[in-house]
Amino acid sequence: MEKIQCICVMRDLLKGLSELENRLEETYGVSLNEAMVLCSVGAETVTAGTIISCTGLTSSHASKVIRSVEDKGLLARKLGEQDKRQMYFTLTRKGKACLENIKEQGVEVPEWLAPLFFR
Repeated sequence: MEKIQCICVMRDLLKGLSELENRLEETYGVSLNEAMVLCSVGAETVTAGTIISCTGLTSSHASKVIRSVEDKGLLARKLGEQDKRQMYFTLTRKGKACLENIKEQGVEVPEWLAPLFFR
């Protein structure tokens, strides 16, 4: 693949992800990163490290996204019982409902991204 073509493909990919994020925000009130955090937590109680591993976000960016999801009332934070320095995260009822809605209703995938999702 020609080097410039690779950049053009990446441009189109980012454009498609931006469209996907806009649809998530319009339909469910969450950004793509926030939705990824919801999926990473699911029905479990997890650490920030687990969220970082699942999403691929940097520690500092994950911290901001986690705070944003908390501010929306979708995520609850709890101190560890054994290690008070460790934080654990669970979805609130509102967070579970949001994740369920996304799972049940889905989100329209931009045409350009469809081949990546539906193989």
